[in-house]
Amino acid sequence: MKTIPDTVAFYKSTPIFTQDSLPSAIQRGHTTAEDVWARIRILEGSLIYRITDPRVPPEEVLLTPDLHGVVEPHIEHEVQVVGPVRFQLDFHR
Repeated sequence: MKTIPDTVAFYKSTPIFTQDSLPSAIQRGHTTAEDVWARIRILEGSLIYRITDPRVPPEEVLLTPDLHGVVEPHIEHEVQVVGPVRFQLDFHR
């Protein structure tokens, strides 16, 4: 799993999402802005994180409270709900 570089700084978090409140746009291929990194923090449950960008090798990871996800700038990705979950996105640039 990737790591967020030390050269970027946190600037905001989303509200806490659940399997019922997760926006549909996050569940299909999308990207962050060119200079924005994101951390997917699982608070409870689990979530599948998939890198779907054709420019990089595909990757699929089951995120848990012990394993967060890192979204690289402008790399297409999606998440999939696999059961009850609570999570939040932290953005850095």
